[in-house]
Amino acid sequence: MQLMSSRARGAALLLLLLHFCHSASSTQGHKSASALAVMETTGGGDEEEEVTLEEDEGDLEVVQPTEEWQTLQPGQAVPAGSHVRLNLQTGQREVRLGEEQLKYWTQEHRETEESRSSFSPTELKRAMKKIKEDMNPASKDQQKTFRPMEELKRDMAKLDLMVETDVQIMRRLLESFNSSESTTEQKLSVLMELEYLVHQVDNAQTLCWMGGLQLLLEGLNSSDFRLQQSCAFVLGSAVSSNPLVQVKAVESGALQTLLTMLATAQPLPVTKKVLFAVASLLRNFPYAQRHFLSHGGLQVLSELFRADRGGVLRTRIVTMLYDMISEKELISQTGLGLDAAHEERLRQYSAVSLQGELREKGWCSLVPQLLESTEHDYREKALRALLAMAPVCLDQYRSDGSLLGSLLSLREQYQEMVQSEMIVGEENGYFGEIVELINALQVKIK
Repeated sequence: MQLMSSRARGAALLLLLLHFCHSASSTQGHKSASALAVMETTGGGDEEEEVTLEEDEGDLEVVQPTEEWQTLQPGQAVPAGSHVRLNLQTGQREVRLGEEQLKYWTQEHRETEESRSSFSPTELKRAMKKIKEDMNPASKDQQKTFRPMEELKRDMAKLDLMVETDVQIMRRLLESFNSSESTTEQKLSVLMELEYLVHQVDNAQTLCWMGGLQLLLEGLNSSDFRLQQSCAFVLGSAVSSNPLVQVKAVESGALQTLLTMLATAQPLPVTKKVLFAVASLLRNFPYAQRHFLSHGGLQVLSELFRADRGGVLRTRIVTMLYDMISEKELISQTGLGLDAAHEERLRQYSAVSLQGELREKGWCSLVPQLLESTEHDYREKALRALLAMAPVCLDQYRSDGSLLGSLLSLREQYQEMVQSEMIVGEENGYFGEIVELINALQVKIK
């Protein structure tokens, strides 16, 4: 038997479609519009049709599709979104659930719908609307979430909210601090808030322009040591890594005030905060370092170092000196000819004779005393400072029998600790770093 040509197959398919439309029309009687709209799709094998339900009056016998293909009788309707195909082998129309229906028509829906054999067009439209809503929950959420702007403004006005900027907050805090009705506790609370705010560079500069710097300097002379401590803390935070505030503080006489406080007996908490403020003011600021040296800063620190037996202040002082030496060496090693700003910094640091002042003020013999501490952190900082001071202190180191004996004793002690670290699997640990510092210092001294 010869195969049917493509033109003959197309004619046969057209006849079958016409037969389908005629059957659907005759089933509905006087109804002029068919309940099904058929769209032919291309492809091999069975031909699939996309079926949509049109508006009509009266009840229709609706077939409930399943996941499997089932034969569709003439005159029967199917829900929108179903897959319908024409089986060319049997000549029958077949139907099954579409992809979206498989998600929607759960077992619960099936049990409800199977109890009924027909639906009215109104009910079918309502079901289609329900499917669309279930498939697009975001539209419902947006209707619930978004509100008119005018309504939001009215609600905000009812809450009587006032959002303050940092500038407004600082102005209010300064007014509260200067108020004659403010108690000491209230002033301490103000200073605590200011300390938090001035960590931002802009806020610290704004505080100076508002007169806050003068307020802090006056607070350093207060008779209440708690106000002195808090004012020194705020001042140190404001000048830290903030060149503009550092310049303003030096010009306002802050350095002289702080050195005077260090030279007089103060409670330990106050002295610690004052040292913090001095260190912050001097860091990366050669202009202030030169003023520090010219106003006898090293002499003040040496007296404070000798008076401290606990080691807390000694460690802070030695760390500050080490930072000053290291930053000058770092600038010098960067090289010449980078830019005008770098050249200016080199010129300013060259005017700071820190190393020579340290030797003249006896720091070559003072710093080794910190090695007598039992705290590992104190010893580490002392060793780093001794290495930084070695270029001008080697003669004193070599003649200091106490220093040489301490280095030998400490090396043996930390070698044992390094062995303990290696046993527990900690290679290149903290104690190993201390041994390296001792070895480096011994090499320089030999």
